Amino acid sequence: MRLDKWLKVSRLIKRRTVANEACDNERVSVNGRPVRASYEVKPGDVVELRFGERVTRIEVLAVAESVGKNDAAAMYRELG
Repeated sequence: MRLDKWLKVSRLIKRRTVANEACDNERVSVNGRPVRASYEVKPGDVVELRFGERVTRIEVLAVAESVGKNDAAAMYRELG
């Protein structure tokens, strides 16, 4: 699944266009390197999101086309 779509489905970013812009502005990196929105996300990838001073690191646990609001948090695990 594309990174921008995964970020939307997992509800880490509300809209796919915002996820796309974050990737274009190099605010999203996977496994330590900046990636494009078309990057194919796989379980085990470590995604880092940078918004201002805040940096969020997460590990991808699952990739699914659609999940309910209550199950979205099960798609990833926050890292310290």
